[in-house]
Amino acid sequence: MQVAADRVSSRPWHRKTTVIAALSVAAIVTHLALRFGFRTSPATAQIPLLVTLAIGGVPLLYDLLRKLLKREFGSDLLGGISIITSVLLGEYLAGSIIVLMLAGGEALESYALRSASSVLAALARRMPSVAHRKRDSGIVDVGLQDVAVGDTLVIYPHDICPVDGVVIDGHGVMDESYLTGEPFQITKTRGSTVLSGAINGVSALTIRATERAADSRYAKIMSVMRESESSRPTLRRLGDQLGAIYTPVALTIAIVAWVVTGDAVRFLAVLVIATPCPLLIAIPIAIIGSISLCARRAIIVKSPVVLEQIAHGILGLTHLREHRQPFRIGHGRLAPVAG
Repeated sequence: MQVAADRVSSRPWHRKTTVIAALSVAAIVTHLALRFGFRTSPATAQIPLLVTLAIGGVPLLYDLLRKLLKREFGSDLLGGISIITSVLLGEYLAGSIIVLMLAGGEALESYALRSASSVLAALARRMPSVAHRKRDSGIVDVGLQDVAVGDTLVIYPHDICPVDGVVIDGHGVMDESYLTGEPFQITKTRGSTVLSGAINGVSALTIRATERAADSRYAKIMSVMRESESSRPTLRRLGDQLGAIYTPVALTIAIVAWVVTGDAVRFLAVLVIATPCPLLIAIPIAIIGSISLCARRAIIVKSPVVLEQIAHGILGLTHLREHRQPFRIGHGRLAPVAG
């Protein structure tokens, strides 16, 4: 319950960072156009940047302050110090660029987290709500929860198979690519097994249910989706993992540069250069690309956090393998996913 509440409360913040990133881009472009295109006065050209720093910088600084009070010394702390320093020194363009980097990284991270379950969500939307149960009196539509092991079901052409079962009458093909990744039409005859979620071909098939809907393949995938949605952790950027060491070192170098030169702008220059903007943006982009690549190869990423943990040998991928059994990969061995 608390996890769900935390996720709901974090959604407005993720939307806010997206708006801040878009505002920062617009402000920087407007500033450059006013300064170099329309040749306006410096004071006029600075207005878009001041708006960005007021609307976008203040919420980011507030969030960084909360992290600081929790003793979370991430790489974005340097960005927060850079924003404050740039405002004090009147270097508003540098401050606006840092706001863009911080907000853009947060927005891309949020998108990466949402993308992690997009394939699973698509699977959920495809699940049929009824099954066609065959009795002596005819065929009756029943809810999936009412299907019992041993029931005889009819799968009409182009229908989605509601439960796992065995063909007892009919001959045709099924498309199981959404489940197994195999781009082939699988022939189904008497005695062939069928998977819930597979798409029937042009011929009707009669099957005997071997699993309840709640225990079928599709339900297991749905269970993975619900688990990943309810226990999704926050991504830790590489810069954050190094922040406890990197941030004090960068601050020390910046202070030395200020003391040696006597110019406070040197302090800001070192901080801006030291802010790991490429890490703030590159890692979320890499995760988004990895999730998309895995999805195209029939690998469902249960949590994007594991993509950053692969270097440590910890994998948390649920892979629908060729023999049509879901497996979890972890610590160098394969183990079936529990129902």
